[in-house]
Amino acid sequence: MKRLHVSGMLAAPVVLMLGACVQMPTGPNVAVMPAPYKPIEVFAAEDQTCRQFAQVQIGGQGSADSANGKAVGHAAAGAALGAAAGALLANNSSGAGVGAGAGLLFGALAGGGYADNSSYGLQRRYDLAYEQCMYSKGNQVPGFAMVSPQLPPPPASAPPPARP
Repeated sequence: MKRLHVSGMLAAPVVLMLGACVQMPTGPNVAVMPAPYKPIEVFAAEDQTCRQFAQVQIGGQGSADSANGKAVGHAAAGAALGAAAGALLANNSSGAGVGAGAGLLFGALAGGGYADNSSYGLQRRYDLAYEQCMYSKGNQVPGFAMVSPQLPPPPASAPPPARP
């Protein structure tokens, strides 16, 4: 009977975890168009301002670092639970190693799913903040009607001048 090599079993989850890091948004995933007759230079400046605004709203790099720490925690918890289950079921040290490897694999998968969901959530929050900023500057945002400025009512006709 062949014995499983534990280091090979542990390498796969490590590779999965490296590919499952939470990615910070690098830009908006929405197409915003400039308001009619707005110069492109003004639109480009507003775009940069709103990108910075959106980055601040999602917490910058710290939010991705926090989510990555949670994903690694999921993998570590899976390894610990797998080791405990393997030791209980196999009643020997090799069972603990196999259990730890299986736990790390499933923990890495859970951590990868968490990272994927976190990346999607960060991107969605970024897009919303960007859309709000661009809309507030009068640009055309998909799904939102342009609000036309309300013109004041025409002035009432003035009463005729009084006779002396």
